[in-house]
Order: sequence, then C-alpha cells, then structure tokens
Amino acid sequence: MAITLIESFRAVFYAPFYAAFALGAYSAEGLDVELKTSPISTHWANLLLSGEGDVSWGGPMRVLVAGDADPDCGLVSFCEVVSRDPFFLIGRPPAPSGGLAGLRGKAVATVSEVPTPWICLQHDLRLAGVDPGDLRRILGRTMAENAAALRAGEIDALQVFEPLVEELIAEDGANVWYAAADRGLTTYTAFSTTRAYMEREPETLLRMTRAMFRTQKWIAAHSAGEFAGRIGSYFPKLSETTLEKALARYLTLGIWNQTPYLEREGFERLRESCLSGGLIRKGIPYEAGVDMRFAEAAIEEDPPPMV
Repeated sequence: MAITLIESFRAVFYAPFYAAFALGAYSAEGLDVELKTSPISTHWANLLLSGEGDVSWGGPMRVLVAGDADPDCGLVSFCEVVSRDPFFLIGRPPAPSGGLAGLRGKAVATVSEVPTPWICLQHDLRLAGVDPGDLRRILGRTMAENAAALRAGEIDALQVFEPLVEELIAEDGANVWYAAADRGLTTYTAFSTTRAYMEREPETLLRMTRAMFRTQKWIAAHSAGEFAGRIGSYFPKLSETTLEKALARYLTLGIWNQTPYLEREGFERLRESCLSGGLIRKGIPYEAGVDMRFAEAAIEEDPPPMV
C-alpha cells in the first residue's frame, strides 16, 4: 500500500515519526510510505485538502482552524504522537519568582515560525492571572535570531524548542524558566487526513496507526541514547550527545504519547487556547476533529513493539 506522508518541518520533538521509518515500522505493516516535506510548515492541511498528500503529521490546531472556517472541510486527526507542548521559556538569569506571574515586564521573544506555541502560552498566562500584554513581547524573529539576542543580553528570555534548549544551557549558562509540557495534556502533533481518504482507505490508516503504536512501544522500552542512535541520520548537523540530551529531556517531560489515542482533555485544552487567543471563533467539537477508530483497534490488538 503506497501512501504520501507530509512532514510539516524537521524538528526533534517529531522524533517518533522518524523512528517509525528508522525502525522499519511501516514496511513491517505492508506500507510503502513516501515522506514529502511541506514547502511551508503551516500549509500541510492545504496539501491534504488539495490531494497532494494522503496523510500529514502536524498540529491538530490546523484541524481546529480549518473546521472553524468550514465545518465541512473534512480534516480529521486519527493518531496522536505528541500529547504535550514541547516548547520552553529559556532565560539567562535564574527564573523569576512567582512562576508565570514573574514574567510581567520581562522582554520575552516568542516563536514566530508557527502560531501554536504562543497561542498556548498566552492562555497559560491568562490562567495564571497575567495579561499577555504585560510582557514586553518581542515578535517577528526566528528562534535562532532570538537565541542570539539572549546571548547578547538584549532580551530576558525566549520561547524555544529542542535542541536550542540544550545548546543554550551548555554554551551560555541559560536556565529553563518554564516547560510548557508541565501544564498537562495539550494535543500537539497527530496524524491527520481527510474524511474522504479515511473512508476510502481504512485498512491503510489502521496499518499506519499500528506501525506508530509499535514505534511508541519501542520508544517506551529504550533509552534516550538508543533513541538518538536510531534517528541521528535525520539530524546530520546535530551531535549525538546533544540529540540524546534533547530526547532525554522530552522523555522525562512525557511529551510523547505511549499509545495512538488522542484524549479529549488534550483536544479541549488546545481548543480553549485557540479560543482565548482569538485564533478561532467557536471551534469544532472533539467528535468532529478527531476519529479514534484506528487507535482503539490498534490498542485492542496490542501488537508487539518494533525491534
């Protein structure tokens, strides 16, 4: 069975997706999966809707946004992999007291490449009683540019993901001010497709979900070092030591789901963040944006882990 899988962009927090290829999980399930990178990270949903891809991994936020604009668009998530937020706030001095309330008045550079990190953080701030406008928020620069600004002492903190976290800690003595994963379940990355493809190719999607579940089982049973050894070729410019540290931090935080099942709690938390951030007007319900039939079937089958 041939399938075109859209990669939104290359990132360490997507590690389980690369592991599925490295471990041969798809071929073990009789699938011929071609990986295709989206030319623009936020356009994977458009590629699915235009028929240029069969399945994509990316944020269910895109499913929420598309469904808010057109409830009949047909986008749906069916297999969750990243169940917690992989972003951090990193600062040069130790974290201010008072938790998120300590960010008032601080110069904080937020992620510009994709919207979800800030959408989720601004909701965290509101829940902590902080007006997001109370931050001196720096906009419009890349994470790499913001890392340079932190090194130069131009900002107090930046919002970033791995491996920049490990690099800033090791090279510049930076500190973790806030790990967004600590807020709890927030669905962050899943396999998504269209309802039309789902009805046309249910066996293909079941096999794909089973392949990921077998990969998830492998990850749960192996160390960060073994994990890094398997997927290092996907990050040729990154040292294995840094990759191992990044994976270890993510494993400790539990950002990766251990089953393909996307919990309602995680979807609702993301939906609430999108609502409070003005990204959507109402949002679609869990049942409209999520279909767990293949996850439930795979979990019931309980296939063996990859080796």
